[in-house]
Amino acid sequence: MAGTANRTADFNHLHPVKERNHYDPCIIVIFGGAGDLSHRKLIPALYNLSIDGELPAKFAILGFSMEDLDDEKYRQFALSGIEQFSRRKVENEHWAKFAPMLHFNRGSFTEAADYENLRKRCESIDAERGTAGNRAYYFAIPPAFIDTCSEGLTAAGMIHPPEKGHAFTRVVVEKPIGSDLASASEINAELARHFDESQIFRIDHYLGKETVENLMVLRFANAIFEPIWTARFVDHVQITVAEAEGVGTRAAYYDHAGALRDMVQSHLLQTLCMIATEPPNTTGAESMRDAKLDVLRALRPLGDEDIEKWVVRGQYGEGLIGGVPVKAYHDEEHIAPDSQVETFVALRCWIDNWRWAGVPFYLRTGKRLPKRSSEIAIYFNNVPRILYNANPRAPLAPNMLTIRIQPDEGLALHIMSKVPGSATKLQQVKVDFHYVTSTPEAYETLLNDVIVGDQTLFMRRDTVEEAWKFVQPILDAWDQSPMDPPIYAAGSWGPLEAALMIAADGRTWRTL
Repeated sequence: MAGTANRTADFNHLHPVKERNHYDPCIIVIFGGAGDLSHRKLIPALYNLSIDGELPAKFAILGFSMEDLDDEKYRQFALSGIEQFSRRKVENEHWAKFAPMLHFNRGSFTEAADYENLRKRCESIDAERGTAGNRAYYFAIPPAFIDTCSEGLTAAGMIHPPEKGHAFTRVVVEKPIGSDLASASEINAELARHFDESQIFRIDHYLGKETVENLMVLRFANAIFEPIWTARFVDHVQITVAEAEGVGTRAAYYDHAGALRDMVQSHLLQTLCMIATEPPNTTGAESMRDAKLDVLRALRPLGDEDIEKWVVRGQYGEGLIGGVPVKAYHDEEHIAPDSQVETFVALRCWIDNWRWAGVPFYLRTGKRLPKRSSEIAIYFNNVPRILYNANPRAPLAPNMLTIRIQPDEGLALHIMSKVPGSATKLQQVKVDFHYVTSTPEAYETLLNDVIVGDQTLFMRRDTVEEAWKFVQPILDAWDQSPMDPPIYAAGSWGPLEAALMIAADGRTWRTL
């Protein structure tokens, strides 16, 4: 492409901040161990960690659910998931090392006797593999079972206090944490009855993506960025999470959740925090999470008039994705024909603190958009209307930093440059950096953090509830004035209302 300078950078060789030379032995017990999440994500991620030497020498995986499996059948279940979904191919040498780690215990989440059997099986594995009583419980289960499973573990004596001298206990909880502020607070209270906050890992896989994790390094390990990362130099910020696929197998969940709950409350707001945070005091988990919480607390609350003007929802209709006809949302399997659930949300928000006062942040996410792409675009202020920017009919494009989260992880700096030749003609060029090595999957990063006990990339209770506080007025307004969301054609960039919303500020959405 003319006017584009390509560069490559291997960000995997950044100076390490956290050394991980020691891994305590443990068993990871997966509740819902034979479910879809385990098959597609968790077991392939653990397999790759094993290849990379990032599992404890004394380690075991124990699946727990009602499926009629034994250890050998569970290993075949795991092998099929690795073959289909692992970023690395199955090799006999690696599989021979990984397979003995896999175990299965059949049981119900609601029967006390099954928790006693689970405890005995864990103790047997401790004796066999030297896992020392350390446990990480992964709740790959619907939120309704969180309290039931926590109570079962407590009654069976399988949760140890976090004091020194005890074997460690950790619990991993998948998003969504609730469906509104009240339910999120209830789930957090249920967890707090059984676990200390230091033991709870609320997982949002988006935060494990290499580019998201690298945002803090980009900002605070490079002197060129931090001085201009303020309202003095930044005009506005756009955060986009676009999905080409429809609801697929998640239809039953999605038709109760929608894009606001599924994406904005978690992924987009967490990404916003990474972009907008003040420098934390240290790279420790609590300092990092305190800094992100401060961003959420600085978000300007949305009133009814703000929601009406600056929050847009939409729902995809029929259209073309990659030239292939696709169904409207209403016609998808397991979707109510009169559903008012949104599959697209766009909104404007403000961070009322010293760094960002007056800078609008535009967030958008949707399904059945033209492509799968997640990106942060930071638009810098225009140069003065003199010298090269004096022609009012042809204003210069602003400088822009784009950070690609997926699928092509990396970043690009868009600057103005002279076109070679005798005439003084300017064009925008792109200096493009991208990862040149295969990056770990998000679940690999996050599961490694659980095993190590690093909570940096996991959401704290107060952070979850603060995010819901920002979103709750939108949910309330939509509940009080139910209406069919505007329909946008599948394969488009969302409803016209989203374009009009940002145009009211004299800006346009970036085309990814």
